[in-house]
Amino acid sequence: MTEGTTSAAAEGADTLTRLEQEGEIAADYLEGLLDIADLDGDIDMDVEGDRASVSIVSDAGGRDLQKLVGRDGEVLEALQELTRLAVHRETGDRSRLMLDVAGYRAKKRTELAELGAKAAAEAKSSGSPVKLNPMTPFERKVVHDAVKAAGLRSESEGEEPQRFVVVLPV
Repeated sequence: MTEGTTSAAAEGADTLTRLEQEGEIAADYLEGLLDIADLDGDIDMDVEGDRASVSIVSDAGGRDLQKLVGRDGEVLEALQELTRLAVHRETGDRSRLMLDVAGYRAKKRTELAELGAKAAAEAKSSGSPVKLNPMTPFERKVVHDAVKAAGLRSESEGEEPQRFVVVLPV
């Protein structure tokens, strides 16, 4: 191995270790929260791409966990921010940790990818920009990725919380 390859591998290992540490801190924080709220759930940790991913899952169908999702994922978004703050407090570094509860985000990601693909197809066939409804940053990111995968370009416009995606034709 060359010196550049060795340092790149070491840097990758350092990043993986840091992301795993973020996941551990987040899991501890969330386990404490579940105990306080008297909710049953198991914590799954993973590293996806360049961020730690933590999921709260339940064998009982997750009915109780829906309280942690809230209407349109509002409670989940807030819980994710609190968890990121807990990680930041421990590490001193900003976290991009992604939290899922009872598979809500995974299901939402699938729906949004389909929406992005449909909007891209519409923009291709009509030759006109397609404006979508306002979305959270997570939702916009999934749509942007789907549009890019379809070979088109998209932009976010507007101000939070009314920021939305515009899919641009070729």
